[in-house]
Amino acid sequence: MVREEKPRILVLIRSATLLQAVQATLASEVTLAVESDAAAAALTIDGLHPPDLAIIDGAIAWGELDPIRAAVRAPSRTRYLPVLALLPGGDAETAPGCDWVDEVVMDAAAHPQALLARVRTLLRIKQVCDNAAGELKRLTEIGIALGAEHNLHRLLDRIVNEARAINHAEAGTLYSVDRDAGVLRFQIFQNERQGTHFAGREGNDLPPVPLNPKNVSAYVALTGEIVNIPDVYEAEGFDFSGPRKYDAMTGYRSRSMLVVPIRSREEIIGVLQLINARDPRLGEVAPFHGSNVERTCALASQAGVALTNARLINDLQALLEGLIQMMATAIDEKSAYTAGHVRRVTRLALLLAEAVNGTTSPEFAEHRFTASEMEELRIAGLLHDIGKIVVPEYVVDKATKLQTIRDRIEEIRVRFELIGTLMENGALRRKFQLAASGALASEVAAVDGELSMQREQLAADLAFIEGINRGGEHMAPEKLERLAAIANRTYWDARGREHSYLTQEEVRNLSISRGTLLPEELAVIRSHAAVSYRLLQQIPFPRQLSRVPTIAGEHHETLNGTGYPDGKTAETLSLQSRILAIADIFDALSAADRPYKKAFSLEVCHRILREEAERGKLDAALVELFIASDCHGRLLAELASCPDDPSN
Repeated sequence: MVREEKPRILVLIRSATLLQAVQATLASEVTLAVESDAAAAALTIDGLHPPDLAIIDGAIAWGELDPIRAAVRAPSRTRYLPVLALLPGGDAETAPGCDWVDEVVMDAAAHPQALLARVRTLLRIKQVCDNAAGELKRLTEIGIALGAEHNLHRLLDRIVNEARAINHAEAGTLYSVDRDAGVLRFQIFQNERQGTHFAGREGNDLPPVPLNPKNVSAYVALTGEIVNIPDVYEAEGFDFSGPRKYDAMTGYRSRSMLVVPIRSREEIIGVLQLINARDPRLGEVAPFHGSNVERTCALASQAGVALTNARLINDLQALLEGLIQMMATAIDEKSAYTAGHVRRVTRLALLLAEAVNGTTSPEFAEHRFTASEMEELRIAGLLHDIGKIVVPEYVVDKATKLQTIRDRIEEIRVRFELIGTLMENGALRRKFQLAASGALASEVAAVDGELSMQREQLAADLAFIEGINRGGEHMAPEKLERLAAIANRTYWDARGREHSYLTQEEVRNLSISRGTLLPEELAVIRSHAAVSYRLLQQIPFPRQLSRVPTIAGEHHETLNGTGYPDGKTAETLSLQSRILAIADIFDALSAADRPYKKAFSLEVCHRILREEAERGKLDAALVELFIASDCHGRLLAELASCPDDPSN
């Protein structure tokens, strides 16, 4: 059993006779700290263990007691310190400068019982004030804690914990009000005695409670009244079949119950139900005490504000996430060929970031991504190609050099077919002319042979054009020469007009040395990075996500300054931007859905990444970590386990 400490009283008395009288009267009930100097007494008051009461000698000049007065009246003082003055005669009202004294005892040496009575009264007042201050401080701390907790399930759990602590209750339940469905839904259910604790989804598995006023919790939700029941087995007016059934199943005994509404402004958004308050002194179940009910109502009021704020934050986060997913889907839907790209890039980037957090490599010893930084990277990954929404589809999906809205190779095929027909018509006219002039059969056959050679050359030229139209890594000089030779050939139409085999625009497109894009088309598609940054800058991301636009806009930048759109260098590129760049390049290399190229093997992808790192474009340490941690293999395993994932 813990022994209660005696109250501690500071005594500033210079009269030896009076001091002896005070000690004789109070020593058995309190601990006395005797001082003879006002400054020393003031230091005791301001110390780590301040007294519960101060007794001063009224014979000391009031001006000399100013240090004590300053200590008692200090704005920083959070606890009440009663002061008792001992006067030889007169009264407190006639004593100058004693407005800061709470009680006065006249001639204490002659009236020890009056002194003892006053001391006991002031100590009781002190205890009441301290309890009230403690309760106010506790409620303030609870309010601050509830306001700081944004995780809804943890917040609900804390509300029930604090309510149970205030009332020493064995069990507590928190319901949310679903007016559309006309029910109360379990959110938190705790029973300390039974060792039961349901929260979140577990709580939602419990059957909802209909909003029927015969049920006490539903009644509180409908009326907003507080219900305090000493014993549910003896109460009337409510249906307590639920608690009785629970008791019968578990062997528990529900007795006292307190049900309090949780409000948000004027609307009741929840109900807090507590069961079996315990008397902390006796340890027995007792009715809920009135003062505790008031504190519980204050807690419920704070909980209502905190719940509203947490739900607002959750709703805003859900709205932001919905917009992010909508934009990511819009990017993927922009091109049937690159659907799933942004989600694969995002997962690859996060897998590499997780590898950074888990590695012991000295290159990353000082790099550990926080949850907010991981979220920044995730959102930047999902939105890094948002700028492509302004890029024409034929540029994004340009599978061949001649493609615009359609592939213009079809026009060339039709033209070459016409040229072939014109060749046949020309040969036929010459054969008629030869026959009419009586030419030899061998001369007529020579026309057929020439036509055959012309048709073979035409077919070969068309096949060549079709081949270079598909693009590639490099356009050899001899191919450019052959293309120029074909373009220089002409034919005459039926109206006698001369035409080139290929138009200047067709020659310009077919002459693209690498890939399928013209310089101006490449500039348009490269502009998507800058557009992504400008678009994302319009979103007021919270402070912890403020770098999302920058990370997304830098996914085509390189460490050596040859990237775009701004030519940034290693000094300004964050680790997140470097990670996203590697993920984006790898997916572009390995993807099998690009119309302008085939997917490279994993070995070739790794080789290209390493070559880019050697050229100073990519972070070499990150590239090696990407390969060593098998980010691609882990992504494939994730996709295999989720066949309906949009990334597939």
